[in-house]
Amino acid sequence: MTWFEAIVLGVVQGLTEMLPISSSAHLRLTSALFFEEDAGASFTAVTQLGTETAVLLYFWKDIVRILVAWWKGLWDKELRGETDYRLGWYVIIGTLPIVFFGLLFKDAIRDGARNLWLVSFSLIFFGLLLALAELVGKKTRTWDDFRLKDGLILGFAQAGALIPGVSRSGGTITAGLFIGLDRSVAARYSFLLAIPAVFGAGILSLGDVFDPATEGSVPSGAQMLVATIIAFFVGLAAVHWMLKWVAKHSVFIFVWYRCILGVAVVIMLETGYLAAT
Repeated sequence: MTWFEAIVLGVVQGLTEMLPISSSAHLRLTSALFFEEDAGASFTAVTQLGTETAVLLYFWKDIVRILVAWWKGLWDKELRGETDYRLGWYVIIGTLPIVFFGLLFKDAIRDGARNLWLVSFSLIFFGLLLALAELVGKKTRTWDDFRLKDGLILGFAQAGALIPGVSRSGGTITAGLFIGLDRSVAARYSFLLAIPAVFGAGILSLGDVFDPATEGSVPSGAQMLVATIIAFFVGLAAVHWMLKWVAKHSVFIFVWYRCILGVAVVIMLETGYLAAT
């Protein structure tokens, strides 16, 4: 991997991880369009440590409050009705689906799932699904209405992001809108839910990303570190912008973007400008 590639991919990761447009799809497409080899799923997982550290910093006060409430509620039954205590459990339980499917389909995720035909289909189909959720979702439910089944539904939606093109935030926000959650609630829970899953995946992928036997170009330790740091700073700005946007606007800007990009990828594949694998 060249330094230019590492820097570009770090910026792309930071910009796209927080938006419902799929960072894994964008890293795959950026590699296919501008560089000789795919950076690979392991590179994606490790750079996500940067963006999730940005989420951790951005939501630090909320996270501490939830953790304290969860810990106190373990020992005091009277505190178990509090929203923060329940939210702590919802994040833990909601993480289980992506852990299960991530371990079960690890090899497929690193190989076959990165096919650009699948990426283009995922961008378009799940973009349209996001549009439908925006249209039919009531968007009236707040944190006080959030229940365990909601956490599980969004947890399974997050697991869909193992397929490049689906989008972690896109899948969870779509599911949240379908079950009537306010956009801001769905987006905030999406970001909180991603923290344990992404940190786990990133740490487990540290060994794979430097292994020449794995797929794609191989970064040096310094390149991997710089790409992750860049993803952190860009991601910090992106999460702030995303939460401001969904508080006042619909998600159709992302729907249009996903569909246009997906169609463009199909055209490039059909004309031979891009190879599917």
